[in-house]
Amino acid sequence: MWSTFSSTVEEKAKWVFNKLKGKPLKSLPELLKEYNLPPGLFPQNIIFTFRDGSAIRYATRVKGILLRGKLMGVEGMKTKVLVWVKVTTVSVESSKSDKLWFTAGVKKSRSKNVYDTPHDAIKVVGEF
Repeated sequence: MWSTFSSTVEEKAKWVFNKLKGKPLKSLPELLKEYNLPPGLFPQNIIFTFRDGSAIRYATRVKGILLRGKLMGVEGMKTKVLVWVKVTTVSVESSKSDKLWFTAGVKKSRSKNVYDTPHDAIKVVGEF
């Protein structure tokens, strides 16, 4: 457990050091893949609608805590089933899982491969 913690601290320290030195950082898709999340998870300013009538809407800025296979404390993402509800967590159960779980009061799964690449969608106009 300590080796995982220390390597995480070391990785974060390198990231901060490189940022301060002005070295290029990883792109968002690269970072998401490194943390076992699909690279197409965050298109900008759009609504993505599913066949069942539900949808996911993204603000221009989405914040959260990135952990291996999980994004917690999400701000700037909503899902609609009957009404728009804040998404609080996005996660995968394991590296071999083909499901991506969205928690917004209740937990709902989506096929992970839907987010492997960005999709065309409707732009959101106005405030989130």
